[in-house]
Amino acid sequence: MYSFPFRLSLLLPLALLAACSWQPVVREQAAPVPVTPETVESHDFGLNTENSVVGRLATVPVQEGDTLLDIARHYGLGHSHIAEANPGIDVWLPQPDARAVLPLQFILPDAPRKGVVINLATMRLFRYTKSGELRTYPVGIGREGRSTPTGAMAIDRKAEHPTWHVPESIRKDHQAKGDPLPAVVSPGPDNPLGDYAFYLNKPNYLIHGTNKPYSIGFRASNGCLRLYPEDIEKLYGDVAVKTPIRIVNQPYLIGWLDGEPYLEAHEPFEEADAKRLVKELNAKLKQIEKKQGIKLDWPKIDATLTQARGLPTPIRIGSQNLEQTLAGALALQRPARLVGQPQPVADKTPAWYVKIEETENARDAERLAAMLNHQGPRIPAKAVVDGPRQHVLAGPYDDAKSANEAIKRLRVDLEMKGKIVAPDTTLKLGDTR
Repeated sequence: MYSFPFRLSLLLPLALLAACSWQPVVREQAAPVPVTPETVESHDFGLNTENSVVGRLATVPVQEGDTLLDIARHYGLGHSHIAEANPGIDVWLPQPDARAVLPLQFILPDAPRKGVVINLATMRLFRYTKSGELRTYPVGIGREGRSTPTGAMAIDRKAEHPTWHVPESIRKDHQAKGDPLPAVVSPGPDNPLGDYAFYLNKPNYLIHGTNKPYSIGFRASNGCLRLYPEDIEKLYGDVAVKTPIRIVNQPYLIGWLDGEPYLEAHEPFEEADAKRLVKELNAKLKQIEKKQGIKLDWPKIDATLTQARGLPTPIRIGSQNLEQTLAGALALQRPARLVGQPQPVADKTPAWYVKIEETENARDAERLAAMLNHQGPRIPAKAVVDGPRQHVLAGPYDDAKSANEAIKRLRVDLEMKGKIVAPDTTLKLGDTR
């Protein structure tokens, strides 16, 4: 039988929070101590024809109990963005004294600045207004095997509090897992479309909200594009029917800022031809050298592609290296409250719980609890100390029926087993993590 840490690494990718790998903390050079600002622009930017790089990098301190996903959501980022930019920080259990890099500088996609442009590779939507401004939001996209299509489209219609007409392919998937879905799901907390939806003129593809907000920045959907609830609400009021939509897949982006060339690199999707993409990029960069009469730093270009941190990097010879760029990032204070951050659930007496795991490794238990608390809808969970053992409990639930529903969801969504802890069961709940 697999050990708990190994099984955890296998099972959690099966949820909509798939691919949430972690690495031991490797602390980078300390950033400047923040002075006053708590905010930095993350959504709205001015544009001009000379520059194709917008925004700026920032850093923010991590507090006890934070995950990088909490920080990402607050600053208009998704999982992929915060994880790429912070390869040495555990996404689920960052060290409280760490400073997270906020990759809030972007190179615009190579596409007309009109309507809505979505870059699948960067998991980001760009809304170009007629007044020459940019609004940008992170997105979740189609998983491998059900990828979001690229190309030119348009908004056919839009709906508030949409009804979900479940595609037959999705119904078959759920039926195979023992979780049959109805043909129609009414508006409400169980509707995966959230509160707002745009229907594209390509049949069966939508841009919509979600009841799984922490799936933003993942390849987790059946092909649709999903936004945070707070972002889709803004987009819904801003974008009209017939607005053109262009979806591209550009992991390597070349941009210009005040006459300087920049490169932004993301890991290409597994099904992409990475060698071809690098070859095409190198050809473009050589053309820049020839036409502009400048020399590029090819070792830095190679390092940028290898690291794929999603950070726009100047690539002219003599330009700043990555460490210098990060040292110049805007140092923020952590706000008192992060948007959407799950808050601890108070214990009840009497109450029902579901025991999900038991381990001697406290960090494994805390990590699993954090993952469950960020599922959608949330599975309230905590790591409980009981002597030398760590228990991961979901709950509290008011009755056995609710606890059994949680067990079913754990099985269907995560392929995990749960065991009911009845109110009269002896288990210390006081010392939690």
